[in-house]
Amino acid sequence: MPLLERQKLVNSDHELSIRLQCQMLSIHRSGLYYENRGESALNLELMRLMDEHYHQYPYKGVPMMYAWLTKDKSYLVSRNRVERLYYKVMGLRAIIPGPHTSKRHKNHAVYPYLLRGLNIERPQQVWATDITYMPLPRGFMYLTAVIDLFSRFVVGWSLSNTMEAEWCQQLIETAIGEYGKPEILNTDQGAQYTSDVFSQYVVGSGIKLSMDGVGRATDNAFIERLWRTVKYENVRFKEYRNGTEMRQGMEIFFPDYNTQRRHSAIDYEMPAKVYNEGLIGISNRSQN
Repeated sequence: MPLLERQKLVNSDHELSIRLQCQMLSIHRSGLYYENRGESALNLELMRLMDEHYHQYPYKGVPMMYAWLTKDKSYLVSRNRVERLYYKVMGLRAIIPGPHTSKRHKNHAVYPYLLRGLNIERPQQVWATDITYMPLPRGFMYLTAVIDLFSRFVVGWSLSNTMEAEWCQQLIETAIGEYGKPEILNTDQGAQYTSDVFSQYVVGSGIKLSMDGVGRATDNAFIERLWRTVKYENVRFKEYRNGTEMRQGMEIFFPDYNTQRRHSAIDYEMPAKVYNEGLIGISNRSQN
């Protein structure tokens, strides 16, 4: 049974605890849908403001974001607070090189960036994955997705209340189970992706793992474009009230994105059409 279907079976009213239900269904609790309420009202307000401002000015790191909040928005907050929310909670990073811009774990192995100069000419050649912060009125969620770079086709997505390596690994496993494996998977240097849980699964599946350079959000710009589309064309328009509504909205958004929304990077075709026609072309060439 697919991961998303197993997640839907978890019931908070069941006589078994959520933990036991997750164990029996072989899923991680971080993949369940409820908003994170561990931050104060002020922090939630600051994060919503930073998230909106970041997607207008993605070159702004902590110093410029702190200056904007304190001088332009008149918030009396410390730089340490802004830095913690920006890097550790929201997982943001400026698009220009700078210190502390990827949440790399110092004891984790980092893989080289393999996309520089690479001609991406077919589906299943390169996938990319990332995580983004998703604001809610009384909390927030994290959204992760996997995109085929040739077609911009989203092969998998998941919502969670925490950013954990097992959650990221499960998404890749589910996408491979449905679509087969890519030749290369590109990520940033976040601790979720450099962890043994994630990296060993990817490499052990026969996939080349590629990682962006430190502070180089532009290396993974393909999926950064997807995040802007999700937020500006859906999340801020829909104004979801909780994690359940957001999950239901994403269940509508991603199929529409794949099959209905024309994408400028692929000559205004639909991602699913480009993906499927590309696979047919590969099949025809292999038969000749």
